[in-house]
Amino acid sequence: MPDRPAPDDAPWLDDDQLRDWAALMGLLMTLPPAIDAQLKRDACLNSFEYHVLVSLGEAPNGALPMSELAVMAQGSRSRLSHAVSRLEGAGWVERRECTAAGVRTAAHLTPAGRRKLEEAAPGHVREARRLVIDALTPEQLAALGDAARTLLHAIDPAVAEQLRSASPRGR
Repeated sequence: MPDRPAPDDAPWLDDDQLRDWAALMGLLMTLPPAIDAQLKRDACLNSFEYHVLVSLGEAPNGALPMSELAVMAQGSRSRLSHAVSRLEGAGWVERRECTAAGVRTAAHLTPAGRRKLEEAAPGHVREARRLVIDALTPEQLAALGDAARTLLHAIDPAVAEQLRSASPRGR
């Protein structure tokens, strides 16, 4: 069993760090449910399903192998499979055999799925603006984006790189 540091060796946070950490945790605990509630209320989608549709909507020909879609939507394959099953049931996504890189299954955005995404996006953008974008000055938003990218790189460099390469500005 590896040696664990003694509790007295913990690098405790000072008062300012603790205040900022608590604010970040409060944000992480309240923002996702707020975004999810708007999508559920206005579009009958949860945030994960919305991001699956967005990922497919941005993909060439509206299709991605399920393994790539799991990475893009930032969910496990099991979670993705359940979400795609629900989206299939609604007629918004289809699973088809994909021969790219061997035989796999790909998810395809249907025309009805594209319409659903186009209907859901304006409300989602309004809520993102209300809760985050318009609540901050341009400088605060830029600093938040920089901080988020730095943290994401520390947490999961592959996801950080995926977002960087998918960004319209490549940053």
